[in-house]
Amino acid sequence: MPTLKYLTAYPDTLQAQVSGLIEQNRLGDTLRRRYPEPHGIRTDRALYDYVQELKDDYLRHAAPVSKVAFDSKIQIIQHALGLHTAISRVQGSRLKAKHEIRIASLFRDAPLPFLRMIAVHELAHLKEKEHDKAFYKLCCWMEPEYHQLEFDVRLYLTWLDLSGERLWSGD
Repeated sequence: MPTLKYLTAYPDTLQAQVSGLIEQNRLGDTLRRRYPEPHGIRTDRALYDYVQELKDDYLRHAAPVSKVAFDSKIQIIQHALGLHTAISRVQGSRLKAKHEIRIASLFRDAPLPFLRMIAVHELAHLKEKEHDKAFYKLCCWMEPEYHQLEFDVRLYLTWLDLSGERLWSGD
């Protein structure tokens, strides 16, 4: 049975089901059937517009986001899928914070629900810094299927780990 490092927090029965899909070579097909197409957001500007639209819909009074970009170095360096950073600097007598969101370039060719899940996750950090109950409640308010999408992203990461083959192409 392969090690399922992205699924260690899930119950053994669920891990056994995933292992069964892997042994039968059906994990990739299952994900492709559930999410048939990649999204069309290719540029950092289009990503910024997409994230800004989500923010306007759900977090209108949260701090503004100054930059949103795909980042090819995220998963390698920080072992993360997205990053929310707040850069503080002194401006006159006040402290000014600039918020940036970086999303792993892996999501450039992923289905839109995967991109939405990671964008919602990073936007939730504007209001809630820690991964606690309030944070996940906010994520679920912005994306009701948040937990299912997070699980499916973990399945995709498992697929990538085992096969190295991307399931979607943005060509």
